[in-house]
Amino acid sequence: MPYPAASDRARDRIHALFIVCVLAAASVVVAVLGAAPSRVTAQELLGHPRTPGEAAFIASHRGGAAHAPENTLPAIMAALEAGFEYVEVDVALTADGHPVLMHDKTVDRTTDGHGRVAELTLAQVRELDAGSWFGASYAGTPVPTLQEFLDALVQGGARAILEFKGEWDAPAVAAAVAEVSARGLERRVVLASFDARTLALAAAESELLSRLLILKQLPTDVVSAVSEAGARGVVVSRKAVLARPEIVDELHDAGARVVVYTLNDDAQWDAVTALGVDGIVTDDPHTLSEWQASYAGP
Repeated sequence: MPYPAASDRARDRIHALFIVCVLAAASVVVAVLGAAPSRVTAQELLGHPRTPGEAAFIASHRGGAAHAPENTLPAIMAALEAGFEYVEVDVALTADGHPVLMHDKTVDRTTDGHGRVAELTLAQVRELDAGSWFGASYAGTPVPTLQEFLDALVQGGARAILEFKGEWDAPAVAAAVAEVSARGLERRVVLASFDARTLALAAAESELLSRLLILKQLPTDVVSAVSEAGARGVVVSRKAVLARPEIVDELHDAGARVVVYTLNDDAQWDAVTALGVDGIVTDDPHTLSEWQASYAGP
């Protein structure tokens, strides 16, 4: 039998070792939690599920295309300064793989240039005038880069829906996600695309950054489609929702959200608000906001 003093020293050593192990384990837990923040919930990013007649959030389409040249910094800054909840922009890739704000496959409609975005370099796109077509006061407005848009978003404090146009490859998606992450915008930006593969590449790059699946036509089982894409909801056409209004409740029951595009008059706003959609994409956010103040619930 050991002496009592020796026994006490042994117990002290065991106790000290236990404390060290507990502290080490706690450090690991803290480190892991710090390295992997919780994923953004649909409620945090897109708000609570709306009820029929309740005002949806407003997403200013292409920055606010009714009041300034679409997908340009003047349109974006006007929307941010007006305090709209979301700015929606389109992001396309140039021939040398740089993301710029452009909706169409070509630059013909919204600039003084010609040709496909995918066949022009960033330097060529940046030389274009993206404002004169809208009004003389916007002459010389350049096509913004994704980086410029994100910098404006940081300063403005709003949220954004980034629609990735076309099919993106893994390096392009990784670079775009890195730009969002570098500015700490993962909880204020949601990526959207018609292309499920592009969304899958984004999911592989960031578990934190949320995604929305854009649909022109609704699949038979829309809830499964959203779940398989790992998306927070859908951005869907008005006609598709009106043809199958039950999908609003189905997606809400699954914890997903429904955003409808692109609605610019009161009859369209009234029809989808009556169904309880969560977001409305519009070229005219000012008029929609006024309409909601008069006709939609809080």
